[in-house]
Amino acid sequence: MTANPTPWTTLVDVATLSSALSQGDTRLLDARATASAAPRVLDARFSLADPQSGARDYAAGHLPGALRADVNRDLADMSVVGHGRHPLPDSDAFAGTLGRWGIGPDTQVVVYDGGDGSMAAARAWWLLRLIGHTQVAVLDGGLAAWQAAGLPLTTDVPEVLPLPAYPGRFDTRQVASVDEIAARLKHAPGWLLDARAGERFRGEVEPLDPVAGHVPGAVNRPFGLNVADGRLRPAAELHAALRPLIGTHDPQQVVLMCGSGVTACHLLLAMEVAGLHGARVYADSWSGWVSDSSRPVATGA
Repeated sequence: MTANPTPWTTLVDVATLSSALSQGDTRLLDARATASAAPRVLDARFSLADPQSGARDYAAGHLPGALRADVNRDLADMSVVGHGRHPLPDSDAFAGTLGRWGIGPDTQVVVYDGGDGSMAAARAWWLLRLIGHTQVAVLDGGLAAWQAAGLPLTTDVPEVLPLPAYPGRFDTRQVASVDEIAARLKHAPGWLLDARAGERFRGEVEPLDPVAGHVPGAVNRPFGLNVADGRLRPAAELHAALRPLIGTHDPQQVVLMCGSGVTACHLLLAMEVAGLHGARVYADSWSGWVSDSSRPVATGA
């Protein structure tokens, strides 16, 4: 297959990915692959209610050539304490994971999950960007859109010829620290957007974390509002909705959070599609914030 004239860096649709995959042999993922090779596809399906469901779903059927990217195993370091329910993986460890997946600097990567990208394709997309890999996109509509188009799944697990560890390190400037959050609590609203559902943000319910509520001064933007029929809304719609939320702040001054740093990445994807470039993620998010009882908590709208 010929190289993509323009690398996919945010979203790719089902028809485009299907065409690209049909031109390559997805049974063998060759470590010698270059930009002209078939895209490397990652299956990042995940459920908070059943963390093992993604592996079962992958075994039952996945996109041709797809490798499994597990949130708890590959996209987080669950041994870290005090940094939320999904702490960032170690940079060197993630570089090694990318190498084992056969991903090098010239590899076009596409990540999907069950539907809209929030669980947890956007998390994998963000981590790849964080380590310096720009040729990565989320499959718009995910596996649901793939199946709706009548395209096949497979139970075959591709053979991978691995590469050395990816030659990059996490750019920590793209990650907001708890100290920064604490220092900016009195800034004008719009610098901190929380992607959780409204009832969790307001503190009416909290099914996952020990404390309900939100960081004082945060603005709620449930990630589901960025989606229609399982796909991200058009760029113009997203811009019209998101630009007023950040007020006078430049997008690069904006920090995004959620419960554990997963759906915040989906909000980042929406902002990038909307042309609001450069927002950063508070990876610890709410679960990390409330790990210290001395930090302030707000409730209500």
